[in-house]
Amino acid sequence: MHDDRSLVEGRLKRVLDERIRPAVYPESVPLQVAVWHAPGEPVPVEEGLAAEPEPIEVGARWGAPWGTSWFRVTGTVPEAWAGKTVEALLDLGFDENMPGFQCEGLVYRPDGTPVKGLNPRNQWVRIGAPVEGGEEVRLHIEAASNPVILGYHPFVPTQLGDKETADSAPQYTLARMDLAVLDETVWQLVIDLEVLGELMAELPADSPRRWEILRAVDRALDAVDLQDVNGTATRARSQLTEVLAAPAVPSAHRISAVGHAHIDSAWLWPLRETVRKVARTTSNMTALIEDEPDFVFAMSQAQQWAWVKEHRPEVWARVKKAVAEGRFVPAGGMWVESDTNMPGSEAMARQFVHGKRFFLDEFGIENEEAWLPDTFGFAAGLPQIIKAAGSKWLLTQKISWSRTNKFPHHTFQWEGIDGTRIFTHFPPVDTYNCSMRGSELAHAARNFKDKGNARRSLAPSGWGDGGGGTTREMIAKAARLRDLEGSATVVWETPQKFFEKAEAEYTHPPVWVGELYLELHRATLTSQAKTKQGNRRSEHLLREAELWAATAAVRTGFPYPYEELDRIWKTVLLHQFHDILPGSSIAWVHREARATYDRIAAELEAIIDAAQRALAGEGTTELVFNSAPHACDGVAAGSAGTPETVGETSLTPRPGGGHVLDNGLLRIQIDAAGLVVSAYDIAADRETIAPGKAANLLQLHPDFPNMWDAWDVDAFYRNTVKDLTDADEVTPGEDGASVRIVRSFGDSRVTQVLSLTPGERRLVLETEVDWHETEKFLKLAFPLDVHAERYASETQFGHFHRPTHTNTSWEAAKFEACNHRFVHVAEPGFGVAVVNDSTYGHDVTRTVRTDGDLGTTTTVRVSLLRAPRFPDPETDQGIHRFRHALVPGADIGDAVREGWRINLPPRRLTGADEVAPLVTVDQDAVVVTAVKLADDGSGDVVVRFHEAHGGRTRATLTAGFEVADVTVTDLLERPLEQTAAPERDGGRIRVRLRPFELVTLRLRRA
Repeated sequence: MHDDRSLVEGRLKRVLDERIRPAVYPESVPLQVAVWHAPGEPVPVEEGLAAEPEPIEVGARWGAPWGTSWFRVTGTVPEAWAGKTVEALLDLGFDENMPGFQCEGLVYRPDGTPVKGLNPRNQWVRIGAPVEGGEEVRLHIEAASNPVILGYHPFVPTQLGDKETADSAPQYTLARMDLAVLDETVWQLVIDLEVLGELMAELPADSPRRWEILRAVDRALDAVDLQDVNGTATRARSQLTEVLAAPAVPSAHRISAVGHAHIDSAWLWPLRETVRKVARTTSNMTALIEDEPDFVFAMSQAQQWAWVKEHRPEVWARVKKAVAEGRFVPAGGMWVESDTNMPGSEAMARQFVHGKRFFLDEFGIENEEAWLPDTFGFAAGLPQIIKAAGSKWLLTQKISWSRTNKFPHHTFQWEGIDGTRIFTHFPPVDTYNCSMRGSELAHAARNFKDKGNARRSLAPSGWGDGGGGTTREMIAKAARLRDLEGSATVVWETPQKFFEKAEAEYTHPPVWVGELYLELHRATLTSQAKTKQGNRRSEHLLREAELWAATAAVRTGFPYPYEELDRIWKTVLLHQFHDILPGSSIAWVHREARATYDRIAAELEAIIDAAQRALAGEGTTELVFNSAPHACDGVAAGSAGTPETVGETSLTPRPGGGHVLDNGLLRIQIDAAGLVVSAYDIAADRETIAPGKAANLLQLHPDFPNMWDAWDVDAFYRNTVKDLTDADEVTPGEDGASVRIVRSFGDSRVTQVLSLTPGERRLVLETEVDWHETEKFLKLAFPLDVHAERYASETQFGHFHRPTHTNTSWEAAKFEACNHRFVHVAEPGFGVAVVNDSTYGHDVTRTVRTDGDLGTTTTVRVSLLRAPRFPDPETDQGIHRFRHALVPGADIGDAVREGWRINLPPRRLTGADEVAPLVTVDQDAVVVTAVKLADDGSGDVVVRFHEAHGGRTRATLTAGFEVADVTVTDLLERPLEQTAAPERDGGRIRVRLRPFELVTLRLRRA
């Protein structure tokens, strides 16, 4: 037989595009359209419906950036259409390739009832099936003219990312606004041909099945009269019945489809627009659930559910009904799909506390999966947190974006720093926007790494990022793919059903130990420094507010601010979303974030001040309140007392220029250029700085990645570097015990103050940068005379080791990584810590010296600032302040302690009495991360702590109040079954901890 395959395939494409698809709507009449453009921000629905619109014609321009326009469409169903299915086709000027990224709408009835959302892949509204003819149609569309930020030529700098800088020119052209007859037979024929054509393209050219489909398609196309598609569609479909009925082979890959609409809580749109995106999508999905009995939709991010409840009560009622039916599924159990690298220990825990509690309170549903398809890598402390929240599974697909190494598994056990393992799945479909195309399903089956041991995967199905969700076309395709020869099988299932089946069939999956590092988007650890500083500051202020409010409540009856703390926590958690905290959102988002963090800080400072004053009483004694988990200046953790005075620091001239700081523990030499050329540990008789090198070295790199400007830093940035060694000033500080350094470079200026605290083995570096560079990367370098093959960086509830070498491509890919409060490098007998108050990105490299003093130089570099131009062209412009400290002679315990100390400096207040701690721990290795009152208002004291040094330990926790009972709980403060209460003697509680073990205790007051 002659090979006519390409001929038939070409025929299929043209006939579908030019004849069959246009015949889906064979008859139409125009609707009358009028529009009212809301001034400023979106208005309430009642106001939009009541506004008096003006006529507008199809083809007219509309929609200033970030504007809202209320369209009114009216018309009459022709009498001749009686008995037919009729839909309104409402095209606001959509580009079908940009669902979620451009204009969108929510359709209302005249009474204000939401009907469904409109987006580029969902432009229809059902009028009747069938209609009687003569019906009057009146619909209202709340249309958002969101600008396209990420266009066909991506990463082009634009001022459209903030309403304050965007222009006012209309962006969209009003397209089709019609009533139309839907020919359901032709629509079904389109789906038949799409499914078979897509499947055929994925089968081997010599596969019998491919040729069977080809011949059936050829016969179907023969059966279509191109001048009467509607009259011959049934005949054409009959030619496809047999090939569509052929069942899948028993070994076919099994796909659990989960209806999905990954909605970024803020990205290329502001938070207020996400509120509306969620309303549009949930309106669509609840309507689809009513029409499609097999369909299941899952939505994560309790914050987004809360927005629907607050802002769209009519939609909320539909959502609650669908949840009760098991068709609309709360997923993930987190407040938002947060970044997991940068949130601190307690913040990461509270993501699950607030997320799971919302779903429990509203629906009585407990999530057992963490659902994070788009998060930029996963910290090694996360498995323990997931388990401590009462969950046991994790889903993500983002690691498939890694550029260097291909992850070896799709289903596996992920082991965290404490040994906790979580059953984890990476969907091999490699997208969270699966649209049921044959190429996607075939890729999932081919790509699945665990063949032979497992046979099922999950496919999040629906348009996402900017929302939209699953379409009726996807559901129709899935129905044909449920059991179809040549294809993976598809069934709609909840995430829970998938995980239960996957875990049951794969009883001994492989294990991956340590972080799930994304070999991409590394610059998100640095972009938008003020957002990151706001997050760090908020986390520590929340710790202080809870600690002192709880202490004051127990000691003085101070009213514990439950509602305020709950609200503030949720705001902080929202801003940890995986585009806000990483710095990859538009300018509008970060402008609002800065203002929000300032407001939060003021509220928390007021709570802290009120609680501390209640504790201190009236008096003239100067008290130091120590919020850190370790003693500071002789003041115990969580207490207030009179600080000890220890020694002094001298400042003397340095021979050859510069200055010497000396406090009897460290001798710091700062040269005439303001560089630290010596950091001598007097007790250890040991130099910290590598020979011939200098610390406090600012280094400037060009920074123009190939893609994803705010997200990425590519390895080639290291090829070019400028050491900023020219100093405008190097002078003694005003206090006589510090050195002030001023440098200018480009259009920017840096002012630093280096100080040595009396009695402390740490050099504090305060850096102010007035930053006005573009596409540059600023680093702060500390070349250390330490032979280290690995280093430790803090993560949630512990720390994680990474190699300093690049033996393999896996190590080489980690050229920029995350730490929390410290990085620690060590050789036996001597270590050095670099601690910070607000930075996350860093790199650590090692070189071997070949001349002069032989040995290894381990260089720690802190990432300070970047200046990408997309999506915010003014990223990080302006003044920034950072605090770091170099701690010579530090072991890991010193690194932990100093990391906390630089983030929680003591507060000074005058009062009458010292304040005893509410809780004390007798082991420095045991770090208390939270002291608070129980969320249920019972007055119980909740204490959360973990082993922080990486070893086994015993400790005694002593309560500063009478304890009636002690319970070990999960993160949600519920008793852990099969976990015995710790040994107790009154208020003394003895615990044994394994390395990095996390424990939450609930102490009932007598």
